Amino acid sequence: MNVKKEAFKGGIIGGVISGVISFLINLLIIPVPQTAFQSGMGNGISGFLSGLFSGFIGVMVFYKMLKASEAK
Repeated sequence: MNVKKEAFKGGIIGGVISGVISFLINLLIIPVPQTAFQSGMGNGISGFLSGLFSGFIGVMVFYKMLKASEAK
């Protein structure tokens, strides 16, 4: 198993998921901002949630890879 290839693949998947989650949160949940502060808060919240989810996916991919290498 190529660790760099798996890490890159996990990073791409996490990045795409982050972008989609951030887009959906800003589109559907957070109202259209009327001030720069509201815009910053909305982007901060969506960035935090998408980063949290991507980090979780990254840890799960690493755990799966670790278990696969231990099984050999």
